[in-house]
Amino acid sequence: MRVEILGSAAGGGFPQWNCACRNCSCLRAGSFRGKARSQLQVAISSEGGSWFLLNASPDLRGQIEANSCLHPRDGLRQSPISGVALTSAELDQVLGLLLLRELQPLQIFATPSVRQVVRDDNRMFAMLQRVPNQAQWRDIIPDNSFVLASAGGERSKIRCLPIPLTSRYPSYVPSERAAGLKPGEALLGLIIGTESDTESGSGGRLACFPSVPRIDDALLQQLDLLKSTDLLLFDGTFWSDDELIKVQGTGQTAREMGHIPVSSPEGSLQLLAGLRHPRKIFVHVNNTNPMLDESGPEYRQVRDAGWEVAEDGWHFEL
Repeated sequence: MRVEILGSAAGGGFPQWNCACRNCSCLRAGSFRGKARSQLQVAISSEGGSWFLLNASPDLRGQIEANSCLHPRDGLRQSPISGVALTSAELDQVLGLLLLRELQPLQIFATPSVRQVVRDDNRMFAMLQRVPNQAQWRDIIPDNSFVLASAGGERSKIRCLPIPLTSRYPSYVPSERAAGLKPGEALLGLIIGTESDTESGSGGRLACFPSVPRIDDALLQQLDLLKSTDLLLFDGTFWSDDELIKVQGTGQTAREMGHIPVSSPEGSLQLLAGLRHPRKIFVHVNNTNPMLDESGPEYRQVRDAGWEVAEDGWHFEL
């Protein structure tokens, strides 16, 4: 299985367009020891022919153009992108769908609740349904594995196991609407591999958890699954719980925004310290996160703990 990290930053990218924090200012000035990043986007393929996107970034168009494996081929309008698997209804995860509206047949995999929020409640996404079978939506049922397939029905060799993570829906969803949705369908992590790999638990497996509100007993019970993966992409949005408050002087904590921080005894670096087998990479990194600075102590702490900070353009063969 091929894995391409097309983008690695949190919403807004790095630098963020309206931010003059130390990280963004130094990067613009050319004095920052670190790299610019576009908003998180991962693409996977089992054979290099058909590709599937994990969510749909607002930066998707530029990311496709920057990666030749996703360029059109074999016809005037024939993209190798066959489908999209949505792990939530967050804007940073779904806005890129609107960039795929040019009549390309797609399979879109989502929980029924996410489908209702995105497709049924927002008329803009009707642009994906201008002709019959333009976008075919397929249900994801938490804790039930499914195989990625193209709009034409061709099954890939990629099987996904969706892990429910929280009952919290995006802030743009009215509370009365969220109350009518299923709690376990709001946010997923995905454990992905070829069909034979996911059944046997051997090699070639990816765990994609870019948004994790907490590491609780339920998630810790999944550690055996995570230990059997080769590559873990995990929520690295904020270094500390009060990161934005320190930068802005006000705002929400990381946990209030639905992200476990990297540092502190209750952070992911400590709680996942016993997870040694997979290659561990932080993704969805916010522009304010000090671990983006490769000359800083936070970056060294991450590297010393056996973790990496994702960069745009990284690719893996599993």
